[in-house]
Amino acid sequence: MGLQMRLRHAVAAPAALIGASNFFELAVAVAISLFGLQSGAALATVVGVLVEVPVMLALVRIANATRGMFPA
Repeated sequence: MGLQMRLRHAVAAPAALIGASNFFELAVAVAISLFGLQSGAALATVVGVLVEVPVMLALVRIANATRGMFPA
């Protein structure tokens, strides 16, 4: 979408990463406060954060690989 909007890479790449993060850290805090530390919801959100890290690293690799496609 950033490419179609003719955004610079320095703007489009961080916007994509922020959009993809889904605020898992906030989800962990909410699940623990609502359901308690021993709940399945808290466990599921912690697992979500563990999955998020490799996904975000893959997105960084994609963003760096597509740098040349964006306007200077």
